[in-house]
Amino acid sequence: MFKHLLVPVDGSDISKKALKKVAELAKADGAAVTLVYVSDSLPPMVYSDSTMGYGITQKDHQKACEAYAKDVFKKSTAALGASSKAKTLHISNSNLSEGILDGAKKSKADVIVMASHKRTGITGMLLGSETHEVIVHSKLPVLVLG
Repeated sequence: MFKHLLVPVDGSDISKKALKKVAELAKADGAAVTLVYVSDSLPPMVYSDSTMGYGITQKDHQKACEAYAKDVFKKSTAALGASSKAKTLHISNSNLSEGILDGAKKSKADVIVMASHKRTGITGMLLGSETHEVIVHSKLPVLVLG
C-alpha cells in the first residue's frame, strides 16, 4: 500500500509506542521508513532576572540539538526493531508542523505516520495540535496512530 513512511519522533513515550505499530506497517507493506526529528532553529533565551539575559550561542544550540536528535534516533531505531532499517532526518525549523512537512518533501515519503498526544478541551486550545496542523496542510495522506 505505502512504499515510504515518514515518522516524526520526539523521544516521548507516545512516540515510542507508535513505533511498534510503524514497524508492523512497514513490514506488512515492505515499506522504507524515515524518522524525522524537528528542532527549533533559534536558541532559547534564559533570563536570570528582569534586566539581564543569558543565552547560548547559535553554534552551541545547534550542537545540542544534533546531540539530542542523535539520541532520539538511536532510541527510536531500537524501538522499531532490528528488522527495520530506518533512515534519519534532522530538520531545523521553529514550526514543528512545517518541519514535518519539509521532512516529507525531502525524504520523498508517500505517507506521514504520526502519533497523537490527544489534546482536547482547553489543553488542546492552548497548546494546539501539531497532528491537526500536519493533517490540514499536508498534500500527502496522514495516518494517525492512537
